Amino acid sequence: MATTDKASPRDRLLDAAAQLFYSEGVSIGVETLCRTAGVSKRSMYQLFDSKDEVLAASLEQRIPWYEELFTPAGPEAGTPRERILYVFECLEKASTDPGYRGCPYLAVLVELKDPEHPASAVARTAKERLREVLRTQAERGGARDPELLARQLMLVYDGASARAGARVESLDDGLPTATAAALLDAAGVA
Repeated sequence: MATTDKASPRDRLLDAAAQLFYSEGVSIGVETLCRTAGVSKRSMYQLFDSKDEVLAASLEQRIPWYEELFTPAGPEAGTPRERILYVFECLEKASTDPGYRGCPYLAVLVELKDPEHPASAVARTAKERLREVLRTQAERGGARDPELLARQLMLVYDGASARAGARVESLDDGLPTATAAALLDAAGVA
């Protein structure tokens, strides 16, 4: 990963953390993180109390990017059904990238296994916000039980993301979108 000398040490740490934690996992060491960011360990500890804080801050910083990935152009673009299916189409497209490792927020939750870890709290927030987007669109689309539908859609999304990230499943056949469409049909979302 290329870092620019013009970026602040904090920004370089957050960028390096996002890249390394996504590609290598949360167990990377402080030395690797600092070397990649071009920042001394002393500087890192002046900016953050721990590597855990760096991870949480890097995840927090990327929530707007994550949410933007699933938002069609314009707040009123498409029907609720189209907006929900767009999320799954984006997942399918992202999964074709050779560097795709699944949803970064789900990966952190699975890897850490500690609900009290600061990064777990950020990851849960990001996942909850996606679930809320799905629930809101399901409600607008007339779903009989928007909350249940949102939970079902999250299971499809997270399962597909995890399987594609682990290179167990290819999503280029449209299976997640087709599965989401079947759930929308069953829930009465036209």
